[in-house]
Amino acid sequence: MRDLSLSFKTLGAACGALLGVVVAAAPARAANPLELNFWLSGPKYDGRVAPCEAAVSTVVHDFGEKERTFWNSSLTITGMSNVHEIAFRPWQSDNIPRRYCTGTAMVSDGKVRTVNFSIIEDGGFAGYDQGVEFCVVGLDRNWAYGPGCRSAKP
Repeated sequence: MRDLSLSFKTLGAACGALLGVVVAAAPARAANPLELNFWLSGPKYDGRVAPCEAAVSTVVHDFGEKERTFWNSSLTITGMSNVHEIAFRPWQSDNIPRRYCTGTAMVSDGKVRTVNFSIIEDGGFAGYDQGVEFCVVGLDRNWAYGPGCRSAKP
């Protein structure tokens, strides 16, 4: 009886080689006018980013959800104060616009903690609307933002 695994391997290698030759032989073309103008406008990055205070409710909600969902914790942010901007577009102007903010949060465990967050233009789900990334100093349990939430700042 023939060894079928050997023949399938040979057939697969031959098909792969044939596909490689066909792809390499196809000439590259520039986009035609329809392709250039039909849903390919891309992000404009106008720098329209909400002020820091507009993201406070998102930070409070997302922090509580993260604590419940991932850490099985009942911690919530009960209030925030001293919210202010620390940088806006700190790098070149052709990068995605971000507004970096910081504030003081009262957490339900009775401790006052610093919160660093950024508002990102077109950084929401699937690039729609603004996105918010945040880090609460002392509660970054998986060190996603490094020690002391250092990577959440510019």
